[in-house]
Amino acid sequence: MKRVVIIGGGISGLATAYSLREHQELTSADNGEDFEILLIESKPRVGGNISTEKKEGFIIEGGPDCFISEKPWALALCRRVGLTGELLVTNDKLRKTFVLSRGKLHVLPEGVILMVPTKMLPLAFSSLISLGGKIRMGLEYFIPKKRGTEDETLGSFVRRRLGAEALDKIAEPLVAGIHAGDPETMSVRASFPKFVQMEAEHGSLIKGMIKRMASMKKRHKAPAAPASGGSTAKTPGKITMFMTLKGGMSTLIDKIAEIVLSTPNTRIWCSADVGSLTRIDSGYRVGMADGSTVEADAVVIAAPAHAASRLTAGIDPELSEKLKSIPYVSTATISIAYKKSDIKHPMNGFGFVVPRSEKRKIMASTWTSIKFSGRAPDGSVLIRCFVGGSKNMELVDLSDSEMIELVRTELGDIMGITAEPVIARVFRFKNAMPQYTVGHEERVEWIDQRVEATPGLYLTGSAYHGIGIADSIRYGEITAKKVLHRIRS
Repeated sequence: MKRVVIIGGGISGLATAYSLREHQELTSADNGEDFEILLIESKPRVGGNISTEKKEGFIIEGGPDCFISEKPWALALCRRVGLTGELLVTNDKLRKTFVLSRGKLHVLPEGVILMVPTKMLPLAFSSLISLGGKIRMGLEYFIPKKRGTEDETLGSFVRRRLGAEALDKIAEPLVAGIHAGDPETMSVRASFPKFVQMEAEHGSLIKGMIKRMASMKKRHKAPAAPASGGSTAKTPGKITMFMTLKGGMSTLIDKIAEIVLSTPNTRIWCSADVGSLTRIDSGYRVGMADGSTVEADAVVIAAPAHAASRLTAGIDPELSEKLKSIPYVSTATISIAYKKSDIKHPMNGFGFVVPRSEKRKIMASTWTSIKFSGRAPDGSVLIRCFVGGSKNMELVDLSDSEMIELVRTELGDIMGITAEPVIARVFRFKNAMPQYTVGHEERVEWIDQRVEATPGLYLTGSAYHGIGIADSIRYGEITAKKVLHRIRS
């Protein structure tokens, strides 16, 4: 029996394994040949950066706390695995984001989508942006589009289209919460291709975003939560961008693993380190750290690019070096809970982001129990803060007690919280966030071509074609189809 080995048990590896079995079943009438799947994960549990803890009535997310509904692949997978009834959307009646500026929290103007203003009146009355900054942002409508197709940094792109203040107070802090990166090195083409497309097609981000939002309203059918915290009612005309699961994002991980393991000839090894990968006549030999080996007809590396670099060093040194050139940063999340009666701040939104110019130790804070229902017991609030990223990676190495104290100090300065927390949890993600720097698309195109020329070897994961959960699921499904084609050819 042929064997597929998947190295890495994060959402990318799990999506690949699930999709292999799903497509095998769908096409079994054409070719019923079975094959074995072995998924190998170095950590004690599958899920990678997705990690949910339930403690004392709190649902605490270590890594991603939701997915974007506009990208359909995560939502579609939730439905296919039977989690439709578990879907939960944001409490959109409280959907506000704040930006720390000059030591105070200011509401991000309504209608600003990431960095693009789509409503001029809220921007005009905003306390966040100066009069000159508002005028400069409004002038974006009239600025000619860029000539040529060469890549540029996100910082250069935003300054050119919207001005320096929009970069400092809006684009940079919002992007840091997504990519934990530096706008002065990030590739705008790889990180935000839709913005490049809007400029090319409409000549203006404002024009393009307004048309895009109008189109989304016409076709959008995402569910919105009723007062009870359910997830299947609809709110006409309301666009819900973020969705999660009632029991936390690990619900999806657990469900996929359960389904995959229920199929014949499928195994998952946890706490198992892969030490080497070698080409042999029939395919590959996977060398385990304990000295044992596994032979495979196809190998999918669903691990970070730096791990893929190590494993491919003996197969293709040039590929290994190119994979090593994809940079990563480290981040940490600190979830901290308080009694609601101890919080004087109104917490009338989803949280706040922090521009680098404010020189604070945290990048952002999500008011988790406001953003999603059911995340904290009655009478309590749950707050999550983000530390590290491209400019402050050294903070990730602090001890738990030091990091919790750091967050308490920051929340005290920004929100006036001085109370003792009810609970506090620290999650670290070392070298876990890939950075799409300028030239990323060309690097990945070279990597894709090199891998395609190496029969039976496949790469998938957030390092290549999108960092979000939805993108990882989509790329895992694409990889599974390639593997299935090889297995059956």
